[in-house]
Amino acid sequence: MDRIILHSDMNSFYASVEQAERPELRGHPVVVAGKEELRHGIVLTKSIEAKKYGIQTAEALWQARKKCPDLIVLPPRYKLYRKYSEMARAIYYQYTDLVEPFGLDECWLDVTGSIDLHGGDAVVVAREISERIKAELGCTVSIGLSWNKIFAKFGSDYKKPDAITHITRENYREIVWSSPARDLLYVGPATERKLHAYGIDTIGQLACASDAFLKRKFGKIGLVLRVFARGEDLTPVKPYDPSARDVQREIKSYGNGLTAPHPITTAKDARALIWILSESVAQRMREDGVQARTVAIGVRNDTDLSGYGCQTKLDKPSAATRIVAQTAWALLACNEPFDEEHPIRALHVRACDLVDATPTNQLSLFDDAQPDWEHLDTCIDELRRRFGNTCIIRGTELLDQALSGLDVKAENTVHPVGFFHR
Repeated sequence: MDRIILHSDMNSFYASVEQAERPELRGHPVVVAGKEELRHGIVLTKSIEAKKYGIQTAEALWQARKKCPDLIVLPPRYKLYRKYSEMARAIYYQYTDLVEPFGLDECWLDVTGSIDLHGGDAVVVAREISERIKAELGCTVSIGLSWNKIFAKFGSDYKKPDAITHITRENYREIVWSSPARDLLYVGPATERKLHAYGIDTIGQLACASDAFLKRKFGKIGLVLRVFARGEDLTPVKPYDPSARDVQREIKSYGNGLTAPHPITTAKDARALIWILSESVAQRMREDGVQARTVAIGVRNDTDLSGYGCQTKLDKPSAATRIVAQTAWALLACNEPFDEEHPIRALHVRACDLVDATPTNQLSLFDDAQPDWEHLDTCIDELRRRFGNTCIIRGTELLDQALSGLDVKAENTVHPVGFFHR
């Protein structure tokens, strides 16, 4: 028997939540966007009404306002969106214990083993879930149904908003195979261009491509995409763990990046941003009980948006803010002149090559004794847990007044679980 898998996608999620919380916004063009004063002024989500004006996700706010002068712009409230995400998952969890999140607003549900408890008709179950989300949360969802996760995801994207699409073995050639290759999960713009260069423009053409061709032109990923296009994906829906608020996954690195509120042209301002980012990265490592053996940075130029990255090994694993920040700063100082001709637009700090934190470390017989920086950080972490992340601030972080009061850790966005993390 084929599996019965649903993919539920909450429509215009951030904007819909704002309209649910503030009914006076319903029927008006609304976007949730970053702070323009910090040069984060791009559209994160647009409401259904804003879409009618041609407003696109990730476009600049000045472009969006040009398309719609009456546009209502709201700042993001991530805690509120997570609350609505958890309420939606609580509804899904009443139909099956196999719920796999794919970001805050999307989930796969495997109802194969529980469908008989809910009437035996998957379309009826999907419609019931849709109506409950609308009635209990004030938002709408698009739901796709199929025998595999890829086609279920395709179905939820096929019709929006507030729609249900059933992809069956009888209609998938007509619906899926006739669609552009870019509509398949993990076919991005670069892959689409490459497929087009070889005469593959539809999902059906990808499904019929030969092994030899896909291996030669795309490598292993080509065969994976063909499996997706044929509906042969057997990947299971991983159970949702309410205590973890997500599916369990292996974390391979901790990182945080930020577009500066102004071009960085001095060492003073660059040092402040490096420490702020390193503080967030190191604090999250300590919370999860891990240490890093490698520290990396990413730099984006403000003139032409070009960028580069570099990394270095630590002498010994660490999750101390001081060690991460000093290492990241050394990498940056070796590569940047810090002048008006080389302004920095954005910085990123990442800690990787992780190991479990150990209570003791091997000491050197020859080096002078070093302070236990992680023990000090742990004391600071406890104060911040009780009184907020800004109750203690390092003097270095105050060097750039435009960054004062910024809580990077609280505003950090953890990206959705990737399909290939398994």
